[in-house]
Amino acid sequence: MTLQMRIYVPPHPLIKHWLGVARDAQTPPVLFKSAMTELGRWLTYEAVREWLPTIETTVQTPLADCPATFVNPEVPLVVVPILRAGLALLEGAQTVMPLASIYHLGLVRDEETLEPSCYLNKFPAQFKEQTRVLICDPMLATGGSIMAAMAELTSRGIDPALVRIISVVAAPPALQRLSVTYPGLNVYTATIDEGLNSHGYIVPGLGDAGDRAFGT
Repeated sequence: MTLQMRIYVPPHPLIKHWLGVARDAQTPPVLFKSAMTELGRWLTYEAVREWLPTIETTVQTPLADCPATFVNPEVPLVVVPILRAGLALLEGAQTVMPLASIYHLGLVRDEETLEPSCYLNKFPAQFKEQTRVLICDPMLATGGSIMAAMAELTSRGIDPALVRIISVVAAPPALQRLSVTYPGLNVYTATIDEGLNSHGYIVPGLGDAGDRAFGT
């Protein structure tokens, strides 16, 4: 069977609402950060549907025994925020996956070449088998940062089929690069915009997510 990357744009009204808040240039940093937190929450909610491993058991209610389903604590869950903008989505993601371990990856883009370089990598030398990874990267623009993140993860034993990416705005160049190299991926984004400008920014996009979230 030929693998094909799947891209989901959930039609949830709250995702649409908070995307509109985040896009608005008049939104102040404190409200922009709230919008990103909410987008992190609802995109994660959509991304983990039928993805989190579960176990079946029985619990005792106040009246009788009852079948119950729980998230399997034996399967490692990891959230990777790509610094620094990914931190804006992390808080919301953690409300949905409170038991997940957090591994930070710091990438900065050269504004001339548009290529990323890594300044912080807290990944272990090898992840445990069957680890599920949720990557938080608000903007999938040229694809440089997300491709670098995937390369670091797969070199440490992560199966791309067990990775979910949440993004607020995605552009075709990044999605095309991902689909060629990692066809088993699943991407959840609030919207897919038309393209990039000459500086590698998504248009219409929402500007620099990191600067807007942290007021810099």
